[in-house]
Amino acid sequence: MDTALRPAVPPLPAVARLTDGRTDAAQEFVARMRAAAPDFAAAAGAATAVVREVVPPARHRRSRCRVVLRFAGGNESDLTFLGPVSRSAASSERAFDLQIQTWLAHGRGTEGSWLVPDDEAPDGVAVDVSAWSAVARTAG
Repeated sequence: MDTALRPAVPPLPAVARLTDGRTDAAQEFVARMRAAAPDFAAAAGAATAVVREVVPPARHRRSRCRVVLRFAGGNESDLTFLGPVSRSAASSERAFDLQIQTWLAHGRGTEGSWLVPDDEAPDGVAVDVSAWSAVARTAG
C-alpha cells in the first residue's frame, strides 16, 4: 500500500495545562497512548507502529485506540482496541496501553469473545482488551 496517499498523522500534542497549573487528564492520556507506539511495535514484532486514533475514557464511553502496525516486507495490520469505561482518563493509569502491549505480544488471536463488532473499526471488529485480559487471567 502506498503510504504517500495516507493522511499525515498529527504530531504528539503538548500536554495541556489548566489555568490552575494542573494537566488535563484526557490530553495526558492521548499523549501517553501516542508515545507508546514504539512499545506497541516491539510487542507485536513489527518494524513500526502508528497510533492513528485515541479516545480517552469517560463516564459514558470506553477508551479506544487504533494502531497501524507495519511489518518487515511492508505488510500492515490496522487494529482497534477498546478499554474499559472510566470516570476519568486519570483513573485508567497505564492499564490500557499495557493491556494493548500484552495482547500484541501474546494474544493476536483471530477468534475469541474479546473480538467485538465495532462500526468505527476499519474491519468492523475491535479487540476488547479488558475482556481478553480477564480470559487470559482465568486460563493462566
